Amino acid sequence: MNEKHIQQVLEIEKKAQEIQEQAQREAQELPRVAEQEAQALIAKAKAEAQEEAHRILAEAQAEDKAKEILAEVERQNSELEAKANANFDKAVAYVLERVIGRA
Repeated sequence: MNEKHIQQVLEIEKKAQEIQEQAQREAQELPRVAEQEAQALIAKAKAEAQEEAHRILAEAQAEDKAKEILAEVERQNSELEAKANANFDKAVAYVLERVIGRA
């Protein structure tokens, strides 16, 4: 082999060694990068879950408030209906007395 071929082989071996070292450095970085990406995904999932929980809670509270308001309105309607019925009987009696008294 001549010196030129030996020099080319040495250059190729040197490049191969550099490539191997670079691959090893990248391989050592992969777990750290994967851990960071996993933590970011976990944080995002937690934030989304918290937001969804707040939304559901707000909807539940609004529904409970609506039920309370509806119950109060129904109670007031019942009271008004009872008063109206009592007044109706008085009104009928008054009208009858007026009609009988004039007839």
